[in-house]
Amino acid sequence: MKHFYFLLLVLLTLMVSCKNNPYNEQVTNLDQLCSTLFPADEPGAAVLVLKGDDIVFDKGYGIADLDTKVPIDGNTFFNIASVSKQFTAVAILQLAEEGKLSLEDPVSKYFPEFKAPFWKDIRIKHLLAHSSGVPDARGGIPRELKLTGDEALAMSFLPELDFVHFEPGTAYEYINPTFVMCGAIVEKVSGQPFDVYVAEHIFRPAGMANTCYFDPNHQDLIPNMAHGYEYEDVENMPEERTATMQPSDEPKNWREYDYGEETFFATRPDGGAYSSTHEFVQWEKALRANKVFSEASRIDAQSPHTYVSDSPWSDYQNRPNTWYGYGWFIEPKTDMTKEVIYHTGDNGGFKILAARYPEDNALVLVFANRADWDRYELMQKIEEIFGF
Repeated sequence: MKHFYFLLLVLLTLMVSCKNNPYNEQVTNLDQLCSTLFPADEPGAAVLVLKGDDIVFDKGYGIADLDTKVPIDGNTFFNIASVSKQFTAVAILQLAEEGKLSLEDPVSKYFPEFKAPFWKDIRIKHLLAHSSGVPDARGGIPRELKLTGDEALAMSFLPELDFVHFEPGTAYEYINPTFVMCGAIVEKVSGQPFDVYVAEHIFRPAGMANTCYFDPNHQDLIPNMAHGYEYEDVENMPEERTATMQPSDEPKNWREYDYGEETFFATRPDGGAYSSTHEFVQWEKALRANKVFSEASRIDAQSPHTYVSDSPWSDYQNRPNTWYGYGWFIEPKTDMTKEVIYHTGDNGGFKILAARYPEDNALVLVFANRADWDRYELMQKIEEIFGF
């Protein structure tokens, strides 16, 4: 009889909880949407919505590792790719607050080996805002080297670079090597390896206990690690693969697509962090509480500095009403839309969205280990569902 009353109490508690939950309809609608988008037996995504201090949606879809069949949940660690750039920007701004550097410092101050005269005109702030004019001229590096390329290889073209695409500060061109340069500046100024500095001054103070950077020699240090995958149509598979299939074999449509399959996967300041949706929530709360840098620096980083829309130099996130700050994209408020501060990430099979909605005190996270979905379409649908 005791068990009966206990179960009845639990049931009544759940009923009251559901009745009082103002997001039941939104949760149902988003769950239906994501269940269709990320089937249970394929690579998928962790999806989380934070409203105020409350996580109102938190669910994993699909599989983190096709070999082990481990399912995705909020504790799965993804390569968050270019979302990592905000940590690099914060590191630079921390050092600026301490008076150890200035955003107005010319790049030539830190890289005297770069001989072209334009390096004296390019400032740290231009590197952070994707407005340096420096092109991504890494095309001469053989692909087999790029697959395991590190920061030194990513920057190897810069000392001999003899042209820029535009005058610093006048246009937008999204490239990764300039953020790798920012990581090198952090090392030169702090005297610490970049990953050590970020762990000590950003990750741990923010409460991100296990968030770390990819290290090809220590992948075991990444907890609950997801692999990235890309879909490969059986009809277009190489003949040597289909020829070995037996009639009873299930088609192997997915192939791993991360370190060793995607170029410059291991560089860190531009996109090498691994985190989970649960730990990224701690980052959001740290930003709100100004735990890692001052409110003034946060506002500066999340303010429009470079106009993205209609840039002839780059199509990444090049949409109407879009700007870049320091490590964040910004879509300012209009008569029809609310402000959104966000970043996206694409690396191998990983496709990432981390979007902040200041007016609603909300955060939307979609960390996926497959790239065959429309991120902006899903972002807009989530905004519609929750009214962001």
